Amino acid sequence: MVSIVADSTCDLSRELLEKYKVKIIPLHILLGEKEYEDGVDLRPEAIYAWADDNKTTPKTSAPSVETVMQTFRPLLDKGDDIVCFSISESMSTTANVMRLAARQMEAEDRVNVVDSANLSTGIGLLVLEAARMAAQGKTAEEIVAETERLKPLVRASFVVDTLTYLYRGGRCNGLEAMAGSMLKLHPKIVVSEGKMSSSKKYRGKIDKVILDYAKDMEEQLLQARKERVFITHSGCPDETVQIVKKYLQSLSRFDEILITRAGGVISSHCGPGTLGVLFIAGEQMIGV
Repeated sequence: MVSIVADSTCDLSRELLEKYKVKIIPLHILLGEKEYEDGVDLRPEAIYAWADDNKTTPKTSAPSVETVMQTFRPLLDKGDDIVCFSISESMSTTANVMRLAARQMEAEDRVNVVDSANLSTGIGLLVLEAARMAAQGKTAEEIVAETERLKPLVRASFVVDTLTYLYRGGRCNGLEAMAGSMLKLHPKIVVSEGKMSSSKKYRGKIDKVILDYAKDMEEQLLQARKERVFITHSGCPDETVQIVKKYLQSLSRFDEILITRAGGVISSHCGPGTLGVLFIAGEQMIGV
């Protein structure tokens, strides 16, 4: 048997984690001197309140080796191999911590660490595919090979409501943040080859911007794999989320339209009001 493990930045809901039998390793969030576990003892709303009060972005960090070992041990003890997914290595040392834990447990031959080269439900898409294969009885080697093949096909992007959090986190300069606020600019952030970059900038009210952003991907969406598409947000009004969902339903493409709330680590860096549409592109879209 193969057990699937992921770090908390995969942003999968509790219902999905239970359905697909995925184990989660929480990253850490530091609010001043206080340390919390992502998704365990801290809600995003508390992060936003602290960040606004302190005019800074919380620090986030990889899990400890001990925490990872505590997750691995019962799975290894029952005889399972492990396929473990991490946030992009260019964004965090989490993957290295996972490898170090496996080494200390002398289980490197049974623990397979996959650098997702992604974040949020960009990771989650790969995790669910891996869980499906594990349920079918695939070996760890088969699951890793298929996951590596799918990684370039993951399309992860999002639109931010405010540039304040990206500015506080050093991902845009003060002038950009000021101009964005004055001009009501909302950049589209794209994850590619493990790194984030800004592409198109939208202007106007966020509800319209988010729908325009989704519609701009229509050609890709119509050629995407049909199994599922994620709408992942960091605290958007339900009406806004439902507008995007209705648009995706109108395409008559996807078997599942899954709505998830971004966890604490992702929310810390993007701020409230961020929304992304994430999916796996069809095979014909490799390199596009």
